[in-house]
Amino acid sequence: MTTRFRAGGSLSGLEVPRILTALLAFVAGIIDACTFFALFGLFVAQVTGSFVLAGVQVVSADPVNLVRTLAIPIFFVVGFITTLLAILAGESRRALVWTLLAELVLVVGFSVAGLYGAPFSHPNEPLALTASLLGVSAMGVQSALVRLLMKAVPSTNVMTTNTTTAAVEAAQWLVAARNAAKNPRDAGASLELHHARRRFNVVWPVMVGFLAGTAIGSAAFQMIGFLAPLSAVVVLAGVLVWSTRLRS
Repeated sequence: MTTRFRAGGSLSGLEVPRILTALLAFVAGIIDACTFFALFGLFVAQVTGSFVLAGVQVVSADPVNLVRTLAIPIFFVVGFITTLLAILAGESRRALVWTLLAELVLVVGFSVAGLYGAPFSHPNEPLALTASLLGVSAMGVQSALVRLLMKAVPSTNVMTTNTTTAAVEAAQWLVAARNAAKNPRDAGASLELHHARRRFNVVWPVMVGFLAGTAIGSAAFQMIGFLAPLSAVVVLAGVLVWSTRLRS
């Protein structure tokens, strides 16, 4: 069932299958692996590293790396614009289609810039900067659309938070299983065990998908260069087609 926006622009999420979130994490892993190898160690899937690099750059003697300077505001602005785009779409299914299409266009642009410009000799050369910012923008769109439009789904590109969440949920699952074993007739204990297992099972496919994306993306980039991100384009196109078939 497609959900609509609440009054005031507040969004309610869609129920999506776990395979879809794993596929989005897979896409993020591929893009992150490719930018790491091609764009001087840049990570685009999250901006934690960009905060560190920007802070270090302030006190280092290295020449200014524009991507490190621009990644944080670009990620913010793209998230802001993605939210406005989703609200303008009017209802959740349409918003998901529009935002996934925006991410797909950005990933295609990232791939094209890389194919034309690689190998890069400096992070500030025009096509290197273009590819970097398109990669950052694509991940900014994905981060925002998952948070806005997918119900009870962890981030598909921030694995630090997900690893912590998985550890917490695994511990709670263990405790719930112990309580349920001690009290087999306690409906509350059985229910808590079910919920703990379900919460853990929401997180781990995303982590596996991202790891698979980084591994496959790394191997593919070593063999075929900037043709590797085209696999992310194919996966995103499939997710987009799926989103257009959601029932209203």
